[in-house]
Amino acid sequence: MNERSERARRMQRASEYRAARRSGSSGAEAIEQVDDDEEQAPITDFAAKADFEIRQATARGDFDNLKYAGKPIPGLGTTLDPDWWVKGLIEREQLSGLAPAPFRLRKEDAELDDKLDQQYMESRARELLEDFNRQVVDARRQLLGGPPVITNTRDIEHELERWRERRAARTAQAAEESAQQEEAKRSPWWRRRR
Repeated sequence: MNERSERARRMQRASEYRAARRSGSSGAEAIEQVDDDEEQAPITDFAAKADFEIRQATARGDFDNLKYAGKPIPGLGTTLDPDWWVKGLIEREQLSGLAPAPFRLRKEDAELDDKLDQQYMESRARELLEDFNRQVVDARRQLLGGPPVITNTRDIEHELERWRERRAARTAQAAEESAQQEEAKRSPWWRRRR
C-alpha cells in the first residue's frame, strides 16, 4: 500500500471514530463500531461516504422530530410554478397589500365603512374618504394593464352623512343600554332575581 492511500485510510478511520464518539458511544464502543464498519468495506466513493454520514446522523438522532417526519412534503408532485418562492414567502410571512390595485381597492371598499366607524372625528373620516377616492382615480389612470378597476369612488358628503347617522345610532344604543343597566341597579333585589 502506498503512503498516500494509507494516509487517506487513517483519515477516514479518524473521521469515523469522531462520528461514532459524537453519537454518544464510549471510546471502546466507538473503536469497535469503526472496526465493524471498516471490515465491511472501506469507504472510497462519494455515494458510500454520504450513506455512511446519513447512517451516523440517524444513529445520533439528528433526524428525530423533523417538521415533516412521516408526512408528505407539501407541493411535491405538483406542476412547477415559476413563482413558487414568492407565494411561499407571502404565505409564511403573512404579507398583505401586495395584490394588484383593482383587487386591493375592492377589499378596501368592502372594509371602508367599518374603518370609518372607528373614527371619532369627522375630519379624519373625510381624510380617509379623500385618500380612498385618490387611490381609485390613480389606479384608473395607470396604463399597466391587468384587471380593470371596477371600484367606484365614494361621494364624500353622502358617506359623511351615513357616518353621522351610524354614529348617532350607536350613541343612542349605548345610552339605552346604560339606562337599562341603571334601571336594573335601582330595582329591588327580589325583582332582579328573576
